[in-house]
Amino acid sequence: MSDAFTTRTIHIRTGSAETVFDLTDRCAEFLREAAGGRDGLLNVFVPHATAGVAVIETGSGSDDDLLAALHSLLPADDRWQHRHGSPGHGRDHVLPALVPPHATLPVVGGRLELGTWQSVCLVDTNRDNPDRQVRLSFLG
Repeated sequence: MSDAFTTRTIHIRTGSAETVFDLTDRCAEFLREAAGGRDGLLNVFVPHATAGVAVIETGSGSDDDLLAALHSLLPADDRWQHRHGSPGHGRDHVLPALVPPHATLPVVGGRLELGTWQSVCLVDTNRDNPDRQVRLSFLG
């Protein structure tokens, strides 16, 4: 494989609660190895039908606000056609339409170029699947 493209899958255990899981440190660790100080792009992809990737502020309540907003937009009740799993699980399958399963981010000098308060996060509302994979790919 060329040095211009490197990819790796990381495993995240989200547990049985809805979560916004900060991936920023994992992305930085991957880039230290993969980017070699080069400029390029980092793609973060979640190969799951019930999770997404968001770039948001964390630690100041924004992650909880995001989950609350998703609860308002996608209530965990019996309105969903997709009905297997926990009550309201059908909403988890709609989540990726609102929080996409991917993000492509700039890398400058081998470092993720985020804004001051931005973090890269896995958004997971599916309490039935506590084990997630995230594919990190660097093109540079």
